[in-house]
Amino acid sequence: MIIYLLRHGTTIYNVEKRYQGQRDIPLSDAGRAQICPADFTTDVVYVSPLMRTQQTAQIMFPQAKQIVVDDLKEMNFGSFEGRNYIEMEHDPDYLAWVQSNCETPCPDGERKEQFSERTCKAFAQLVDRAFAEGRSQLVIVAHGGTQMAVMERFAIPHYEYYHWCAPNAGGYKLDASRWQQDHTLTLLETVQYTKEPRA
Repeated sequence: MIIYLLRHGTTIYNVEKRYQGQRDIPLSDAGRAQICPADFTTDVVYVSPLMRTQQTAQIMFPQAKQIVVDDLKEMNFGSFEGRNYIEMEHDPDYLAWVQSNCETPCPDGERKEQFSERTCKAFAQLVDRAFAEGRSQLVIVAHGGTQMAVMERFAIPHYEYYHWCAPNAGGYKLDASRWQQDHTLTLLETVQYTKEPRA
């Protein structure tokens, strides 16, 4: 089975480098215009409850049925959401969080470890179900954090969490042939579904 694990397109929060987390931020007009249809088709695409994943999936896979999986949603950054690092450069809570390599809980939000456990469990359930249904392909459009958590835990070759944040509207094509033996996924290639910039 082949798995595509894709990230949503660009939002204004991405451009302004704000923590989006679980805020329901739509794609920007420019972000929407930049996405192109994928070079393959699927009948079903799994998305998070946040509209930026659903809008992205609609453009990449216009004929596909979307199925919302709540636990694929991005990490809850608590009081950091809606703000960027410039606005928080003197915030002691933010500075302490960064100093911890972002491992401690965000105020009123999640701890990275909890987030990774949540998303990886949801992802593994989708893979197991796809195998049980005899599917040859699984397509997920989610978030940068979702990609990082899943790829850190399951991907071969192994890299740490932050290595795996793909560009907006980009992601990974994975071979799941070893999944039922050892819950690993082999990286086949990176993919990117944005239009070439005009010369």
